[in-house]
Amino acid sequence: MSQRTAPASTHPARAALAAFVGTTIEWFDFYVYATAASLVFGTLFFPPGTDPVIGLMASFATFSVGFFARPLGGLVFGHFGDRLGRKSALVITLLMMGVATFSVGLLPTYEQVGFVAPLLLVLLRFVQGVAVGGEWGGAVLMAVEHAPEERKTFYGSFAQLGNPAGALLATGSFGIIAAWDADLLYTWGWRLPFLASVLLVLVGLFIRLKVEESPVFEAMREEQDEPGEMPLREAVRTSWRPLLLGIGVLPVAVGGYYVVTTFLQGYGVTEVGISEQVILNGLTLAAFVELVATLGVAWLGDRFGTTRVVTIGLVGVMVLALPQFLVLETGSAVLVFLMLCVMRLAMAAVYGPIARVLAQMYPPRARYTSISIAYQVAGALFGGLSPIVCTALLAATGSILPVVGLLMAMSLVSIVCLAKAPRHRDADLAAA
Repeated sequence: MSQRTAPASTHPARAALAAFVGTTIEWFDFYVYATAASLVFGTLFFPPGTDPVIGLMASFATFSVGFFARPLGGLVFGHFGDRLGRKSALVITLLMMGVATFSVGLLPTYEQVGFVAPLLLVLLRFVQGVAVGGEWGGAVLMAVEHAPEERKTFYGSFAQLGNPAGALLATGSFGIIAAWDADLLYTWGWRLPFLASVLLVLVGLFIRLKVEESPVFEAMREEQDEPGEMPLREAVRTSWRPLLLGIGVLPVAVGGYYVVTTFLQGYGVTEVGISEQVILNGLTLAAFVELVATLGVAWLGDRFGTTRVVTIGLVGVMVLALPQFLVLETGSAVLVFLMLCVMRLAMAAVYGPIARVLAQMYPPRARYTSISIAYQVAGALFGGLSPIVCTALLAATGSILPVVGLLMAMSLVSIVCLAKAPRHRDADLAAA
């Protein structure tokens, strides 16, 4: 049994690369929507004359739909991945995301078709959410389950690299359009990143189809004479406490991220008056910093302990929560760029190693379902609601301090749950 599951007989680098490319495309599609929601959807898909803050909240509401669809995607594709294989589920999610994102680029605006426009926008956002809900857990497991025990944090972080890489491509593409012609961004230029995603999807499918199935899944399938109980039932029956802890580990990784990107972007442009170009350039640079830093912090996680590295990152987020908003008031592009980059270093320490933390909180039999439930429920609660809740707090109080307090509280919850999280070693399970 231990020989069949030995990662050395597989290709961890190839699996990690496929996870990186696939999640990059998925998150690019997701963040293209997020960027457009914070910049243009409020004026293009809602009635003319709407108050800018209300329009931003309405736009963030459509953004949130994708997060509420993610648990459904996690359940459907988690079941599929635990029963039939990680690889097949990942091919389907990539196709779903590609079709939905391309279709957003073809949508008519409110001026053209009235309320049909936001309804279609919400529908496609829902499809995006289902797709990314099934994507993340499978990509993480393909990378982690192919990797040797002593390198699981490092190889698992390749799936996490897709997040900053996707954000880099998304904000970078909008930044290029805004630099070329700011007015073009608000007419038809915003459509270009959505339409271009079809090319990335084709590349992703080519790479993903060439990757072998997870060795842990193959060994588990060989061991079972007949299918066991439903993965969802088994996950709830055997791992209900780790499921709750997994959700509690993730507020900053999935929710705080959108506070320091999507909400900060809308706040900086709408309330502080910073130009779209400065914010887009700053977030693009910060995404590049996170992309470079993620593998480094993952290496540190394998060397010094994954939990320790993530905890340091969470403390960093708490310390930087207030300064990152105060620096916007200075209007200095250099200071804004610097602070955004420093915050994303802290976020990299939180998000990069979290793949291994979650993957090994659950035993393999219902692991895809378990990791997907934890991550996507957290995404719906903290990711989907964070931008709109932060905007509502700002509108109600006129101050950024409640938003800062919320981000610090999310960090504290993550630290406590991380300290209590269980861990299953695949090597130990294989030898059992």
